[in-house]
Amino acid sequence: MTIKRELWFGLLLMGLILLTTVIFMPWSNLTQGHLGLLMLSLVVVAIMLGFPTAFTLMGMGVLFTWFAYRSGNPDIAVRQTLDLMVQRTYAVMTNEVLISIPLFVFMGYLVERANLIAKLFRSLELALARLPGSLAVATLVTCAIFATATGIVGAVVTLMGLLALPAMLKSGYDVRLSAGVITAGGCLGILIPPSVMLIVYGATAGVSVVQLYAGAFFPGIMLATLYILYVIIVAKLKPHLAPPLPMSERHVDLPPVTQAINDKLGDKVFTGLLRGISGSVAGVAPAAAARQGLIAILPALALVAVLAFTWSLATRPIEVEDTTGLVEMGGETKELAKILGGNSTEAPVGKVGPAPSATGLAEPPVEGLQEPPGAEKPAALVAAPSAAPMVAAAPPVSAEKIEPERLATPLWFWLVLGGGLAAIAAFYAIFTFVRLEVFKMLLSSFFPLAVMILAVLGSIVFGLATPTEAAAIGSLGGLILAAAYRQLNYGVVKESVFLTAKTSAMVCWLFVGSSIFSAAFALLGGQDLVEKWVLSLDMTPIQFMLLSQFIIFILGWPLEWTEIIVIFMPIFIPLLAHFHIDPLFFGLLVALNLQTAFLSPPVAMAAFYLKGVSPPHVTLNQIFAGMMPFMGIQVFALALLYIFPEIGMWLPRVLYQ
Repeated sequence: MTIKRELWFGLLLMGLILLTTVIFMPWSNLTQGHLGLLMLSLVVVAIMLGFPTAFTLMGMGVLFTWFAYRSGNPDIAVRQTLDLMVQRTYAVMTNEVLISIPLFVFMGYLVERANLIAKLFRSLELALARLPGSLAVATLVTCAIFATATGIVGAVVTLMGLLALPAMLKSGYDVRLSAGVITAGGCLGILIPPSVMLIVYGATAGVSVVQLYAGAFFPGIMLATLYILYVIIVAKLKPHLAPPLPMSERHVDLPPVTQAINDKLGDKVFTGLLRGISGSVAGVAPAAAARQGLIAILPALALVAVLAFTWSLATRPIEVEDTTGLVEMGGETKELAKILGGNSTEAPVGKVGPAPSATGLAEPPVEGLQEPPGAEKPAALVAAPSAAPMVAAAPPVSAEKIEPERLATPLWFWLVLGGGLAAIAAFYAIFTFVRLEVFKMLLSSFFPLAVMILAVLGSIVFGLATPTEAAAIGSLGGLILAAAYRQLNYGVVKESVFLTAKTSAMVCWLFVGSSIFSAAFALLGGQDLVEKWVLSLDMTPIQFMLLSQFIIFILGWPLEWTEIIVIFMPIFIPLLAHFHIDPLFFGLLVALNLQTAFLSPPVAMAAFYLKGVSPPHVTLNQIFAGMMPFMGIQVFALALLYIFPEIGMWLPRVLYQ
């Protein structure tokens, strides 16, 4: 039987790992640190052989932890090993950040089963029909939106493979381009918030998940935009790979009201509905035309709302801290000196005698103020008569609070206002009744999903809710969407809960295995050995960054992102402080780099997800070939983020610093 090339590739990688371990391991002088490196290589080989990742990590971790403790005190090594297992497992159980994972996953499965994505894809297909490669562009946009709502790569790739792949193949699209678009678009869920991978990285590296979400927002949009530009360029240069959408596929049925206006007055919405509302069109009820007109002016109302919010932020007055009622340090002593010793404010602390006058002559002491021995001095100081001068000396305060004035409207706002008005005027100039129906389709598919996404991500990014609280909001939103589209029933909820429990259990067991593995690696001294080796290379921060990202890129070929995060991030993270690298920025680079983990053979899971729902004539090699250009785009995006770090760091800095 002929062994497939993918299997040969995997066997070759395992052989290289084992050969490198055998050659470079100092077998005659093994230290505990070398045992840690041996454990690392054995874990990678075992995972590539197909053993479950979580239980492989736990098994290797327990075995090598016992080796570490046995070298110290063999009598209690077993008890120490079991204690460590319990402690690490309990630490994962009490990690509050991980609570958001099942909630986000549950939200994603509910949205997937709400039958929303089919309507979204069809409406985007019609809205983008004039673009080159419109079907592929609509697929990428749908994948990006769906990835934002779910964060589950397998669900996005599988569903889009069922919806978009037959449509693209029917329209004459190239098989490789179609497969590459679906797999690359489906993998955006790794990067675009709310990404489960970012939660796992944040919990592993001790980085704020909120800041990771804010930082990953623009890199995710950048990568999706690069995909869309590539598809448009390919469709423009090679139309045979992505033919335009046939006119028969662009047909949209109009309702009777707009069809009557369209037949008698033309297809322009603005003028036709005004005539219909006035009652001058026979057979058209003004109330029905008014309802259509209300929908038609929604884009203008949305623009007004956005401009008003932007103006409010741009002219927001500078907040000045109110110091009314605060007294300068030492002020109480000076006031007492004024009351008891005259008008001078320079009386030494603790001296309540006569103060020098302006002419330099001292006033005679006032004998009448001498207190007899045993008198209560504090009572004299806090009596009502003595408090009166302090109140009188205070400056008068206005009864009305003065509101700070707004800043002047900046020039850029007027430019944005002018551009917005010009855009909305151009929009209504070409706004036909067919486009009105497409807009109504978007209203029923895209906008409910967009509102839920903005509610979840906005509450996280602007600090209104923690990721866990926002995930709860998203789960409730998923239930509401499923109910609104009449898909909420016992079967849907049961299946969503089962899949959520299955996915969450996998992630949590991975954390348990990773925690035990990391503890064993640290006990054996493997981390110290790696740090000494890296520091001995005397690399610059740039060289270390390039080396680490290259290693992660290579690891993405045989391993999934889960193994890379839970196994190798605990090795890289402690080295970041030495090279003065922000763990937040490093995490964004890793998230962008790990897109390759789903697109690189032989463990390119996105390819296998798509192959499972593809027609028989679509081969795995064609899917792999279609993914390669998008891997190149990912490397280019990684370089852009590294050269221009503000793409990822600007938003967290503005919001949280």
